[in-house]
Amino acid sequence: MKSIVLLSGGLDSTVALAAAKQESEIALALTFEYGQRAAEREIYAAQHIAEYFGIQHLTLRVDFLGNITKTALVNDTVDVPKLTPNVLDDATVTLASASSVWVPNRNGVFINIAAAYCETLQCEQVVVGFNAEEGTTFPDNTPEYMAAATLALSYSTLSGVKVHSPTVDFNKTQLVALGRQLNIPFHLLWSCYHGNEVMCGECESCQRLKRALVQTDSIGLAKFAR
Repeated sequence: MKSIVLLSGGLDSTVALAAAKQESEIALALTFEYGQRAAEREIYAAQHIAEYFGIQHLTLRVDFLGNITKTALVNDTVDVPKLTPNVLDDATVTLASASSVWVPNRNGVFINIAAAYCETLQCEQVVVGFNAEEGTTFPDNTPEYMAAATLALSYSTLSGVKVHSPTVDFNKTQLVALGRQLNIPFHLLWSCYHGNEVMCGECESCQRLKRALVQTDSIGLAKFAR
């Protein structure tokens, strides 16, 4: 089995990469730049994580995604929501947060580009870092979406490329625990919506990572702003 991994440099995609490496040959790790605030940090993290695992890495620009959306991930005039730990399981709050950082069909675009590389490099699957925790608010992070994407690729690729996520049933705490078992480089992760010197510790992505680190006695493995 040969795979191409979508690697953003964050917890989910890094654990997915490490898990997939146990069961398949990783031909390439792909990172996308679409004008996101954290692009430089994400690319730096992904490059060094791929190097850590001895995997070829490629960054692709898809500027049109940033150009067609007002998402807070791209638009500096829109504030990125700041969440507190006590609201991470409040669907009303997290749905609003997800809406503010939504990028139109982002995972669909990424997966289809990766599937084209799969056909060229004779890989059977695109590996993605979906997770159950964010799947409650992001519909493109779910098993249902993964199955639908695989069905679509059965028509759009001659080789029948599949979408696979070894992390899709895990919450963030379970991901941290699995990451420790697989010896991922926590010090290289970038799981923040911002692109500052250190992770902000206040956006939803940071808050979910921090909660998982605390729950697994792993808080010292990542660096956040004080």
